[in-house]
Amino acid sequence: MKNLITKPKAFLNKFFGFLFIAFLISCTKEKKEEPIVISSEVLHNSIDKIVEIMIHDIFSPPVASRIFAYPNIAAYEIIAQVNPDYQSLSGQITDLKPVPKLDTVQGVNPQLAALIAHMNISRQLIFSEDKFDVLQDSLFNVWKTKNETEFEASKAYGLKVAEHIKGWMSKDNYSQTRTMPKFTVNTDEASRWQPTPPAYMDGIEPHWSKIRPFVLDSASQFKPIPPPPFSMEKDSDFYKELIEVYDISNKITENGDESEEVAIAKFWDCNPYVSVTRGHLMFATKKITPGAHWIGITKIACKQTNLNFDDTVFAYTKTSLAIADAFISCWDEKYRSNLIRPETLINQHIDENWKPILQTPPFPEYTSGHSVVSGAAATALTSIFGEDFSFSDDTETPYGLPIRKYTSFNKAADEAAISRMYGGIHYRAAVEVGVGQGRKIGALLNSKIKMAEKIK
Repeated sequence: MKNLITKPKAFLNKFFGFLFIAFLISCTKEKKEEPIVISSEVLHNSIDKIVEIMIHDIFSPPVASRIFAYPNIAAYEIIAQVNPDYQSLSGQITDLKPVPKLDTVQGVNPQLAALIAHMNISRQLIFSEDKFDVLQDSLFNVWKTKNETEFEASKAYGLKVAEHIKGWMSKDNYSQTRTMPKFTVNTDEASRWQPTPPAYMDGIEPHWSKIRPFVLDSASQFKPIPPPPFSMEKDSDFYKELIEVYDISNKITENGDESEEVAIAKFWDCNPYVSVTRGHLMFATKKITPGAHWIGITKIACKQTNLNFDDTVFAYTKTSLAIADAFISCWDEKYRSNLIRPETLINQHIDENWKPILQTPPFPEYTSGHSVVSGAAATALTSIFGEDFSFSDDTETPYGLPIRKYTSFNKAADEAAISRMYGGIHYRAAVEVGVGQGRKIGALLNSKIKMAEKIK
């Protein structure tokens, strides 16, 4: 009788044991197949990491703009295939052919593939890849653990698109400009740019106008009017602009560095080449570039409006296109007019002890790069978020600078432009013509590229 009772009990114990194991297996399987959700925050964090590495690697402002543009385009081209609000850039920007079709691949998460493509191209364009690998590897491990099948399919497709974009990128003349001759300084002509203290660096990227533009039909499409004719005659327009820089600098520093104008100059400095001398030692302090500042403003606007991943990719892409073409257009003029900086002339003819509030960057004066880039980026962002978009700009807080508030992107661009005069590194013409030059580039982008008019 005892055996008859214990045998069923043993059978039931085994049966329920098998059920429990099956339940665990089912739960584990279900967990592995959980869909991977990609938030816009992950994209923000990835771009933040790239910016951090770009600062470490000390990329010039023009080169930095290229690093932003291509990864964003790769991500956008994937999103544009599945989001009806957006259209492919193929046929709309120079020489871009359609990326491999997404609908021919099974099991791909478009947002995940877009982010992987973005990270892959970003990683190739920086020097310190190992610093980015820490973030990338940790994300890959999380995604693979959550859903290996979806991760592998998305990764394979994302890398396929990345290779397509890299092939297009490799033909933009960047590699060729790496081997072109350095800029030759013409010291025999008084109006020509000369290297400035303290580092007396060579002019950077003298051949950047040869880089293939994205929307512009050529680097010279928005060739600005020439600067005032060079003259040291006191009644000439040029000399008046020179003395204006000197007078403004002296006036706003009368009470030290506490004026609003000095604060504006420092906030928009964005010079990755600042050299500091300590005795016989010279070293560089590292900051973001003008383009990175506007990428930071793009992030602020996206987060403030709680944009989803697709719309965030769109905002970054359009802004980075504006920034990239702005640098090509501006650098085309810089090495055409090849104009001397205020610091050189003031030290030679007015006050040998004068120093600008900001350190003069190593390239010719006209037009102001920050002004052109700010005008272009602000115009692109306004088309997305609207005319009266108020925001608090905390982009410079990592460098010990306070938050500044703006009632529109255009107001921020105007302040960025005039900051170059306050800083003592540009004449008025370079600032005013420059921001107008940038706005023309932004307007062309808005009219030519059919992406989306405004995020609702």
